[in-house]
Amino acid sequence: MLIQKVRPLFAAILRSSFQEDFKYLSRSSIVYHKAAYEGDGKTTVRIINQDPDLGLIIDSYGTFGFRLNNGLTVLGPMAIFPRTVLSWQIHSSNNITADSLTLFRLLEPKVDLVIIGLETKDRKVLNSVFQASREAKLNVEILPTEHACATFNFLNAESRSIAGALIPPLHIEVNEDDMLNSKLHYGNLYNRRDDL
Repeated sequence: MLIQKVRPLFAAILRSSFQEDFKYLSRSSIVYHKAAYEGDGKTTVRIINQDPDLGLIIDSYGTFGFRLNNGLTVLGPMAIFPRTVLSWQIHSSNNITADSLTLFRLLEPKVDLVIIGLETKDRKVLNSVFQASREAKLNVEILPTEHACATFNFLNAESRSIAGALIPPLHIEVNEDDMLNSKLHYGNLYNRRDDL
């Protein structure tokens, strides 16, 4: 009985809040500006991971390491910069200390932000990595490796002074598209040519 009385009231509240949000969105999405297109009329597309001027981009990652846009595969953890990549001699995020982060503090020109990609989401480990970065006096963004790769690529494409300290993830969620792409990629390796 109470549900029958509350249901119309709840529906009315939802309708009114939705209408208010909709009005707000429609007013805020109107952009008034004057502009004229004076180009040659052609649309161009630039694929960022194939543009060498943008530096290194992380194309993919796996439990083994990372694949970069220049065709290089880095096995294990890596320290990546806009134009350079190094193997980062660290076993797991449990081993990150202020000493292991010293490399990023000693660089010239100074790095504005170090993106640390961890293979774990354990709060205790995250806190210890954060404390190590504070001891090393670094500006850091601590993310899961999956998100850290995308963040590094985005900031690197904007020509920001950044570095990445990335540890390969322990587990990867795979969907059907990933499986198909993997089979297409590796299918050419296993095809035999009879004319050899």
